[in-house]
Amino acid sequence: MSRRRKPFKACSKCRLLIPHEVEVCPSCGSAVFTEAWSGIVIVIDPEKSRLAKLMGISKPGRYALKLGM
Repeated sequence: MSRRRKPFKACSKCRLLIPHEVEVCPSCGSAVFTEAWSGIVIVIDPEKSRLAKLMGISKPGRYALKLGM
């Protein structure tokens, strides 16, 4: 059984999902990433999002719901 590569990697610090070719997280500046993530949360307005507040997200974007599997 062949496993396909996920379309994004997740920043280990802020959970932002970014393309594999990006070397530094545009949100927090970290260079530590993981491919072991699951679930996607798209935050449009972090100020009004209860989930963004629970996850500590302050910038709009696409985030991993869970890191490590």
